[in-house]
Order: sequence, then C-alpha cells, then structure tokens
Amino acid sequence: MNTKLFGCVILVLAVLLICPAQTWAEDVNAPAAKDVSATATVQVKPPPAQELKPILLPKPQMEGGKPLMQALKDRKTSREFSTEKLPPQILSNMLWAACGINRPDGKRTAPTAMNKQEIDVYVAMAEGLYLYDANAHILLPVLAEDIRAATGKQPFVKDAPVNLVFVADFAKMGNTPDEQKQFYAGTDTGYVSQNVYLYCASEGLATVVRGSVDKPALAAIMKLPDNKKIILAQTVGYPKK
Repeated sequence: MNTKLFGCVILVLAVLLICPAQTWAEDVNAPAAKDVSATATVQVKPPPAQELKPILLPKPQMEGGKPLMQALKDRKTSREFSTEKLPPQILSNMLWAACGINRPDGKRTAPTAMNKQEIDVYVAMAEGLYLYDANAHILLPVLAEDIRAATGKQPFVKDAPVNLVFVADFAKMGNTPDEQKQFYAGTDTGYVSQNVYLYCASEGLATVVRGSVDKPALAAIMKLPDNKKIILAQTVGYPKK
C-alpha cells in the first residue's frame, strides 16, 4: 500500500474516533436544559391555613364572685359590647358555670331531662369555632374561621368577643318522641343560658341570649349533622364603655 495513502486513512480514522467522544463528553458536562413547557404549567399552591389547636382551659375558680342573691339582683340583658377579648380564666369559669361537671359522677351545673346531657356549647371567637368538652374542660377546634357574624342577625354579634351557640344532640335522647325532644332541648338550653347570665352578673360581664338566628345557614357553616339542632345563641363580652 502507498505510504501516503496509508497515512491518510489513519488520520481519517483518528478524527472519526476523537470527535464523537469529545462531543459526548461536552454533552455530559453541560448543564441540563430547562424544560420550559413543564415549568410553565407548574402551579405553586399557597401554604395551608394554620390549623386550630385545642385550647386547654385553666382550672375553673370555685371561690369568689358575688353571692347568689346579689347576682340575681344584678342579672340583666345587654346589647352593647366591648371588642376586648375575654381572658382564658374568665372563659374557663363561664363555660364551667354554663354546663361544667360539678360532681364525681359526671353530672353538670345545669340539669337535663333524664340526665341526657344533650346540649353542646359551641364557642365562636375571632380565632375560630370551638366545641366545649366538659369532661376534659377544654375547647376542641371545629372551624378555623371567624363565623361570629353568622351567629345572629344583630349587628353587634360580629364584633363581640364570644358568641355561644347552644346545639341539641337529638341522638343522645334516644327513643324520646320528637315533640318531647324539642321541648326538653329548649328547656335544658334555658338552664345553661341562665347559668351564663348569673356568671356574667357576678363577674360584671354583658350578655344577651338570642333567638334571632338564621339556623339553617349557621348549621351549614358549622357542618352540623342532621341529628344536631341549633336552639339558641348567646353573646358574652365586657360592657361597652
């Protein structure tokens, strides 16, 4: 073979072997190209709303307050409220007075027909909606939103610090006829509401029990099951100065 021809062939083969290898190395070391079409469709979700946590209420204070006859003398309805929040101790005392446990056998400060204890007390505040658990004396989270405006048709409810919603759990009343369930639920709610009135009179708080509530709308917001019925609502706060 001609020496020059053989040299050319060797040179061509070397070029063919080196160039692809160099190209492959450059492709490997180069940064990955951005997939514009993929990133264009990515949606950044906002962080989830902060979840409510249970509120561990302080131990209710059994001492102090006005004598019963003085509290009865001072009991009244008020419809003007300060926006000042109630301290945890005041909230604790009020809920215990409403329907807390006052005996080792689990019975309450407010009576219920046949001791069914069917009245649930929901607490609507700026932070959200809670359910009072009398057994543990804590507030259980229900909704992480301010629903105070929905607890009544009066303008003051949206700014008052606390709106109680009294809900009867008819499932706890067993085979009681429906007509009697309604009667007992109304009567038993009255006992709870009056306890709140007396505590407020003793503590110098303002309160009003209210029947002017859009119950179907409020029940939907509270996500109540069919066996739970709203009976009344009650606003509590400091008197407006």
